[in-house]
Amino acid sequence: MSKQFWNPSFHIEPRQGWLNDPNGLCQFRGRYHAYYQYAPNWPTDELKYWGHVVSDDLISWEDLGVALAPDIQLDRSGVFSGCTWVDKGGAPDGGDLMRVFYTGNVVDTFDDERVDWGREANQIMTTSENGLHFSPKKALLTNADYPTSCTLHVRDPTVWEQDGCLHMLLGARQRGPLDTDNPDARGDFGSVLVYDSHDKGESWQLRRTILPKNTAVAHLVFGYMWECPNVIRMGDREFLAVCPQGLPSESYRWQNLWQAGYFPLPEHEKIIDIDAVPLDNFTEWDHGFDFYAPQIFTDEGGRTISIGWMGTFDHSYTSVPEGMDRAHTMTLPREISLGQDGLLRQHPVAELDNYRGEARVLPCGESLVLDSLAADVVLEQIEDGDAQIWLNDVLEVFAENGSFGIRFAQTEAGELASAGRRTRGIRLASLDDLRMIVDGSTIEVYANGGAEVFSTRWFPISDKLTIRSSFRARSSFVYPLIKPTR
Repeated sequence: MSKQFWNPSFHIEPRQGWLNDPNGLCQFRGRYHAYYQYAPNWPTDELKYWGHVVSDDLISWEDLGVALAPDIQLDRSGVFSGCTWVDKGGAPDGGDLMRVFYTGNVVDTFDDERVDWGREANQIMTTSENGLHFSPKKALLTNADYPTSCTLHVRDPTVWEQDGCLHMLLGARQRGPLDTDNPDARGDFGSVLVYDSHDKGESWQLRRTILPKNTAVAHLVFGYMWECPNVIRMGDREFLAVCPQGLPSESYRWQNLWQAGYFPLPEHEKIIDIDAVPLDNFTEWDHGFDFYAPQIFTDEGGRTISIGWMGTFDHSYTSVPEGMDRAHTMTLPREISLGQDGLLRQHPVAELDNYRGEARVLPCGESLVLDSLAADVVLEQIEDGDAQIWLNDVLEVFAENGSFGIRFAQTEAGELASAGRRTRGIRLASLDDLRMIVDGSTIEVYANGGAEVFSTRWFPISDKLTIRSSFRARSSFVYPLIKPTR
């Protein structure tokens, strides 16, 4: 069933097998490195390694295969998520040294969810002078090192330098009060552990635990576990990004199985100094069907860049049609910027513009046909009123009745693409501009200068792209995307 025209040209995907969380994103000695959770023998074996790709421009990627394997006792059940920190001038040759931090997963039992027993969450470090070959692994933290209030779910380190030392965030699951009306129910809730290191990551000391405010009810309203913590620093503003598991889906938010977003901190407030975050200002990164576990890094030019996983663990929805030999992709790299409203914006990195072909006008009410599933669609100064863009009469981007979103058609191709879930939408007072990137079986939609984003997979039956729009805008252009040579 797999079709070559479903393969994206600008999005990272595995050569075969399963891909999920992006890991270790960095620019190191001039090149961009992206690692990722990788099960090369999927679907027969789901043991996780780190896959590895490199790029000079964040758009054209070279696949280098497996970087890290589960080859010691402390990661024998999988090399789980983590990060890199570039130690400037730290290598023996005077060049930069890559320090890699990740969670080594060990599972001893399959009898329960391994919350309080049957699991080891080991934080491990290894180093590299070239991003390809790594030093022997060193255990930094094990179960005995975490606060006694934590369950055994502690993972996904992110490391950065600030105020003269290194800091590490770990996502954690706190033990919460039991439901007195249901003795079998757990009351766990998510949190973030903050550690400090004064010796370049060789040893770590617990600094504090960041909890959701009103922890007596946090387990009811904001998830039982916070995965993949990240820190975003924009001048005097900082943002704590997490992926809460267990939020209840609502009509216009939290619509996926697990969510990904951030908490804006007040001006001048630092993540390393806070003990709690309010729950009412959590902002989702992406509202699409396929998005989770973004990782954020700063490149050598000072840009803040994010890459997320275009996939899901939700078994009621699949973005892997039967017969495919590879599962999931990454999003495009997105530059993060700060809006005037104090919230963050996301834009495809500017390097993508270098792959645009000659612009073609997209007339309102008419269809435009391209020879391949690769296009950058840009609408600016959109007029008020309900309208839609259709892609192959399968996927619709809509603005109507104060809402904005994407939905699949009730067609055979739509059935394949949506796999049982029809619509993702948010409340939106007005739509000013719209950008869509179509790349094989991936679609990313950016609205209002990147204030709102939707990412999804689709699997059309045609290898051509037909675009039909009813939006009236000051300018409407389609740029065919020219595939990179690798």
